[in-house]
Amino acid sequence: MEVVYALAIGVLTGSGVWLLLRPRTFQVIMGLSLLSYAVNLFIFGMGRLTVGSAPIIDAIKQTDPSLYDDPVPQALVLTAIVIGFATTALFLVVLLASRGLTGTDHVDGEDSEP
Repeated sequence: MEVVYALAIGVLTGSGVWLLLRPRTFQVIMGLSLLSYAVNLFIFGMGRLTVGSAPIIDAIKQTDPSLYDDPVPQALVLTAIVIGFATTALFLVVLLASRGLTGTDHVDGEDSEP
């Protein structure tokens, strides 16, 4: 499962970087979104991928930290998802305004002839 998880992060990162290098603003926004998803998966993976661990400390059981999940990466990823959604919505509004003012959706503002 760790190999699949690492491959998913790698594919998201590679796709995000590729889209960031595209000339259209919508593709750049999608690239930023994919990169943020890859970073979220990476941070979430740093909290150890365990199955069946308790999310909180039980007073009856031992207080060995290795028996419990780490809540900090989970909280960071949840916060990053909310902030990422808000910034993506803001970027899309700016994209629409820019397209309305300039008439093009290229990053540099000019249509390039092949």
